[in-house]
Amino acid sequence: MATASLQACLDACNACAVACDRCAAACLRDAPAQLARCIALDLDCAQICRLAAGFMARGSELIGVLCETCAEICDACGDECERHEMPHCRECAAACRHCAEACRAMGGT
Repeated sequence: MATASLQACLDACNACAVACDRCAAACLRDAPAQLARCIALDLDCAQICRLAAGFMARGSELIGVLCETCAEICDACGDECERHEMPHCRECAAACRHCAEACRAMGGT
């Protein structure tokens, strides 16, 4: 496994988790009832990104499997966040897309 791609994916997962946390917190302040799905997916995405980062940091043999799942969850979160116009949702969607791409690259290794 290439060290540069591993580090890029780890960094993308960490950045995505932070963006999802920020988005969830902002959505809770803005309109929690209308943004319930966005908040739920933000929390799920942040959690799977942190889990994937941990697997990568430990050099788990199951990185590829987990990264594929992480990419799917990032896609779902990114799709939901793109439905909203708030800057924090747009930033989260971009972080999700970047993370999904990096995770797919790791999943294929």
